[in-house]
Order: sequence, then structure tokens, then C-alpha cells
Amino acid sequence: MDKRVETGREFWRAVLLAGGATAIPRWTLDPAAGVAEHVATLDDDLAAAVRRLADRSELPLHSVALAAHAKVLAALSGEQDVVTGYAAAPCGRPLPCPLTTEGLSWRSLLQDTARVESDLLQHKDFAVDELELELGVAGPAFETEFDPIGSLAAGGEINTDLAEYAVLRVALANPGGRLALHLRYRTDALDAGSAERMAGYHLTALALMVADPGAEHGRASLLSDEELRFQLDRLAGPRRPLPDRRFHELFEQRVRMHPDAVAAVHRDRQWTYRELNAHANRLSRALLARGLRREGVVAVVTARNLDWMAAVIAIFKAGGAYLPIEPHFPADRIATTLARAECTLVLTELGSTTMLDKALDTLPGVQKINIEEACAEGHADDDLGVAVAADQLAYIYFTSGSTGEPKGAMCEHAGMLNHLYAKIDDLGVGPAHGAPVVAQTAPQCFDISLWQLVSALLVGGRTLIVEQQVILDVARYVDTIVRGRVGILQVVPSYLEVVLTYLEQHPRKLPDLRCVSATGEALKKELVQRWFGLHPEIRLVNAYGLTETSDDTNHEIMTRVPDSDRIPLGPPIHNVHVYVVDEHLSPVPLGAPGEIVFSGVCVGRGYVNDPERTRRAFMADPHRPGQRLYRGGDHGRWLPGGRLEFLGRRDTQVKIRGFRIEIGEIENALLRVPGVRDGAVVVAERADQGKHLVAFYSGERPVEVDVLRDRLGASLPEYMVPSAFHWRDGLPLTANSKIDRKALTTPAAELDAVDVSSEAPSTPTERRLAGAWAQVLGMREDQIGRRDHFFELGGTSLSAVKLAIALNRAVSLEDIAEHPVLANMAELLHREHAPELLTSSSGGN
Repeated sequence: MDKRVETGREFWRAVLLAGGATAIPRWTLDPAAGVAEHVATLDDDLAAAVRRLADRSELPLHSVALAAHAKVLAALSGEQDVVTGYAAAPCGRPLPCPLTTEGLSWRSLLQDTARVESDLLQHKDFAVDELELELGVAGPAFETEFDPIGSLAAGGEINTDLAEYAVLRVALANPGGRLALHLRYRTDALDAGSAERMAGYHLTALALMVADPGAEHGRASLLSDEELRFQLDRLAGPRRPLPDRRFHELFEQRVRMHPDAVAAVHRDRQWTYRELNAHANRLSRALLARGLRREGVVAVVTARNLDWMAAVIAIFKAGGAYLPIEPHFPADRIATTLARAECTLVLTELGSTTMLDKALDTLPGVQKINIEEACAEGHADDDLGVAVAADQLAYIYFTSGSTGEPKGAMCEHAGMLNHLYAKIDDLGVGPAHGAPVVAQTAPQCFDISLWQLVSALLVGGRTLIVEQQVILDVARYVDTIVRGRVGILQVVPSYLEVVLTYLEQHPRKLPDLRCVSATGEALKKELVQRWFGLHPEIRLVNAYGLTETSDDTNHEIMTRVPDSDRIPLGPPIHNVHVYVVDEHLSPVPLGAPGEIVFSGVCVGRGYVNDPERTRRAFMADPHRPGQRLYRGGDHGRWLPGGRLEFLGRRDTQVKIRGFRIEIGEIENALLRVPGVRDGAVVVAERADQGKHLVAFYSGERPVEVDVLRDRLGASLPEYMVPSAFHWRDGLPLTANSKIDRKALTTPAAELDAVDVSSEAPSTPTERRLAGAWAQVLGMREDQIGRRDHFFELGGTSLSAVKLAIALNRAVSLEDIAEHPVLANMAELLHREHAPELLTSSSGGN
């Protein structure tokens, strides 16, 4: 073989096997088939400087332009390594041109680009098509193309024809002696404004490069001042003045306005505004009498009931900070939480102290206060008038940490109040619709429980606390919502699907319900379609936010099914700033992927007594002096119209065969497949195949693999379709009911390995119960031992609900909390219920 041919073969073999394609953002509100053109002429000074840099570097002009093109593609894709099509000949097929922006300086970027371009041109005549067939790789489908010579077509016009798969073609031309960039773009993907911005990015890159070739380019922003101000200001939530009062003071105003109106209902009990306020005032004085100081942390360990509500308000009135703990949490977790928060006071009740008492055995300095007894101590029940500042600590919610150790997010009164008013405004909790009823359904440990508990009290409405036993039975749940005249409801999408399925089978009017908010999980478009097909008159809101940002920061308010494939997160709520940024916290181009960060009143104070993790996530906002900024690790992009789209977490991005792959995008596509309830995609690695994608999903029954591949292949490129699909009854969950991907990363060949490290269930009841645990926790049955603890295996209040359903309600939530060890729970079942109850466990409602 001729040496030149052999060298060319090796060059293109390496390029083709590395693969890769760089996508650019779509940005148009009015997509229409067609092609348009934008011309950006370099001003005389810039053109002269570009020529001087090319002369000094002994490079052609198009090498300088290609280096700028590489920088633009890196900014648009969020990747250092990019691939564009290179038009080496006027009429030939563009060749794959892999470029890197890893070099620190503009000069090194230019040199790296020129080296790649030189190698490509040296081998441009090689038969690349034949090598693709030999290697069995698909031909590249470039979204962008670079024309280095600006070939003149007939009539003297620049030839900027687009290949079938291309979105944008950039040509460097020199008509009439003036340097210009000619952009040709598809109008179903880009509008004129976005094409103009992309041309501007190229011009800015050229200007920065020639101004100081030795400067570091990584921190250089390509955004114009106009686009920067647009992202920082016009994409922020609207300004809304907040009262210079704290939540509890505004509640006290409502008490004076209508003291005898019903404030809260639980089971057959109800309290008026006067009664709720009096209970809270007495309890607040009991806390102060026990030495509670400003921002002192008070834990509440109760069931969800009226005493819980009074306890939360009492803590705010006394100037303390609320710390929720669920009674069934393992004792070690309760002790760790109390110690980390430096909590010395715990409000509790009879029936909620089993685990708490075990925890307090190791914490002698913590006082346990019975709520009923404290309220009977004879304290006055008028308002206290304790001064509480807007920036004072309001609450601490512990969330799971990536290291496995929970972290306590601290949020202030101003952020809490801003979020409450956002819910009032956007969900229609306000008094304009009459006295609203808000359903309180979330467990105490989830931050959404707080707005559900107290938002109605700001507008003279009513809170209906729906107990877990009702949520277990969807028929009772719907009946409770209707009879309770609930107007505002928030549920996780998986439970919304349960409710929808019931309503489709048992149609029923929901006369008072005016808004349903979905949160906590990805909201599937199929679910939205079903909702509006059944109840088009009831708004649906997709809510997004983080515990560290005082709960939700974005609301996508829907009155119909959105046109987009995914359900957006929506625009920011009032007084909240959301940016999509690069690793240096500079906003990325509109539509480009980046990290979602938050600024403004919503951002909490940090993690309690955890300075290292606080330092990594909370920092000064470089764009707004005096404001805090929070980095949560979520990844997203702006959509036309100012709505945010979630793309996943930054740590779920992987690179396989040269392609940057966002796991969240594949998971979103998987969740859109009918019959798929939950899904997760992980990267597996085997010696014979290298890295590959494996999908796990749950649903009522397995879906045909061909159906899964076809559905994903319809919206994803081939390299993003998993090579294997595994169905499971349920996916493993973390302590916060999120899918535990770490438990799914073992290669498929190892998933059948048996863990015999624990004592296996020994009786028929224990074995049947282990099967139910495995179904709910997303584990293999052989991984569960008879001495295992339900909550220590990752069980939560939500999974306890699912377990009770799986056991045909043979056990209650209280039974699970009091008998969390498998052997003990099995003994309870065997003693109090016929074992046959377990034999037909099928998931129930």
C-alpha cells in the first residue's frame, strides 16, 4: 500500500472511530421550513487585525476563522471538544473536522486548529466513504459546516448551500476586498435573531483573539452586552413587592380579620383561626420559657396533624428555626440530624417517640417537649410580638448528600415568604377566587409540605391535612378532595397517574379544584395529555425548585398541552433570578446547555454546620453585588419565550465513542414510552465492548425491546439508544425517594450475583414479605435478610405507603414504623392477619 494512502487511512480511521457530532441550540418561536442567510461584514479595523494575526502566525485567514468557529461551537454545546463539517472542496461532501478548545490561550487554540486543518487538508482526497463502509460506522451528520474558501457560485454569490442534515453553514468570504462571514441557516431551527447572534459570537471571538492572542480564552464570554443584560434582567422573575412582615405576623392579621373562620381541618377535627393562633401562642411561650433564643433550632417529631401545624407556627413566632423529622426515621438518622443542627428542643406527641427516644439516649442535652402538656401549662394565648427579621433563619430541611451524609439546608423568612406568595399568585390560592382550600399531602421531611401547610392562612383560606391512610386508597383520596372542596392540589407525577387512572375508570366532577401542581419527578407529556383530555378546565402547573432555594423557583403554568416534546420547567417566579452558566459562572449563549444557578431572595444561607459543602455550593453572585448565588448541579437551557428546560444533572453527562451524551435526555425519552412508569439509564463497561448504555425501567409489565428501541430511536440519534433494556417491578430508591443510580451501575452480567451476607428469611410469611419489600424498594429479593430494617434499606414514608398497598393494607403506616425489621413485621402479620392476605399482593391502588 502506498505510504501516503496508508497514512491517510490511519488518520481517517482514528477520526471516524472517535466519532462525535456537535449539536447547536434551536431558537425560534415560529419554525417554518426554509433556508435564510445572514451576512456579517468585519469592520475595517477588525479585518486588518485578523490579517495581521494570520500573517504573523504564517497561517491563511480561514485558519483564524476556523479557530473562532471552534470557540463558538464550544460555547453553543458546552463542550471543549467539538466536530464540524469542513468543506475542503467546493462541491464535495464536508469532511469531519474534530477541533479542541482545551488550549489555555487564543494562540494555542489557533495553533491546535491550524494543525488539525493542515492534517485534514493533507488527506482530503482519501476515499472516506469507502472506509466508513469498511469500519461499519455511520457517516457523520454535521449540524454545522465551515467553508474555508467562500466558494463563488454563478453570478458571483457565495455558495452556502446546506447539506440535508445541516442546520448552519458558515463561510468566510472576501468579496470586493472586504472580509465577511456568510451564514446560511434552516428557519425551522433558527430565527433571524439567533443567526445574527451566532454571527456576533464569531466576530467577538475574532476580536478577542486578535486583541491579545496570549490571553486565556476559557473565561472569555462571547455574549454581547445586550444579550447579557437580557439574560440577567429580562429572563428573571417579575419584581413583586413583599410585605415588610413575617409569615406569622401576616397570619395574625388574618386572625384579627376573621377569627372564627375555619383555618385547618384534619380528620374530624377543625380549628378556627382564633384557636390555631391561641395554640401556637401558648406553645411559643412554652418554648421561650425553656430558653429558646433567636434562631434556636426546634425539631418537630409528630404525625401530620393540627398539633404539627401549631408547632410550626409557634416556632416562627418565638424567633426559632423549624426542623422537621418524621417519627419513623431510624434512630441513628434522627440523632445525626439533631446533632448536626445543634438542636436542643424537640416538640413531639404520644405515639411518635419510639425512634426519637432511642436517638435521645445518645443526646442527653436535648429536651423533649410534649405538645399537649406544654399547651396546658397555663401560658397566655395572645400574640407575642417577638421581633423577627426578614433575613432570620426560618427552617432547616435535611436532604440527601452525594457523599451519603444528609445536609441541612438553611432558609430564611424572606425566601419562605416569597415562595408562599408565588404559590398564591401562580396557583390561584388568592382570595379573588373565594376562600381557597389547599390540600396538605406531603410528608414533613419534604420542603413542599410547608407551603401546603400554611399558604392558605395568608389569604383567609383553609388547609385540609390529608392523612396517609387516605392517600393509600385512591377512591377515598378523590372523595376527600371533593368533599373537602379542595381548590389547590400538589402531587408527584407518579401519584397523579394513579389518580388519573382512577378518574378515567370512575369519571367524577371536581367542581372546586382549579389547579393541580406536579413536582418532585419528571412530568411526562403523556400524563399532561391525559389530564387535559379528562379535565381541560383545571390548570396544571409543573413546579421546579430545590430545597436550598426556598422550594420552587419556576412554574410552568399550563392551560393546554404544550407543543414541545418535553414539559418545560417554566419561567422563574417573582423576585427570583435564574441563570444558565458555564463553569466560570458566565451566562452561556441563549439555548445552549449549561448549569442552572439561582440568585435573589430565594437562595438560602447554606448548610448548617457544614462550611465545606456550603463553600462549594453557595457563593457571592458575580453579576449582582450583595446577592447570594446557589449552584445545585442541575443542567438545563433556556427555551424561546423565557422558559427553562431541564436536561439532567451535570454529573450524569458521559462521553461514549466521542459523543457527548446527556443521560437525562435519554431518560426523558424513555419516560415518554407508554407503559414505562420510571426509568434510569446508566453507563456499563465491559472489556469486550467498552462503555455502553444500559436502561432500567419499571411498569406494570415489560415492554417489547423492539418497541423501546423504536420509540427512543424516533427522537434520539443511534448512539444515544441504550444497548440493553432491563425491566424491574420497581427501581431502587434513595432515602429521599429518588432513583438510586449507584445501585444500577453494576454491569448486567453481575446483576444476578447473589448476596448471601445476611440471614435469609426463614418462614413462608417472611419470604412473602421479603418479596413485597423487594418490589417496593427496587431490590432483589435475595438481597433482603430477616433482620433487615425497612427504613435503613432506603424505605421512606412514600415507600411505606407503597408497601401498605402491596400488602393489601394488612399493615398500616404505624405498623411499619413500629415493626420496621422484616422478622418482626412478619410476626405481626402472622399473628394479626391471615397469611393468605399476602399471597395475592398485587399493588392495589
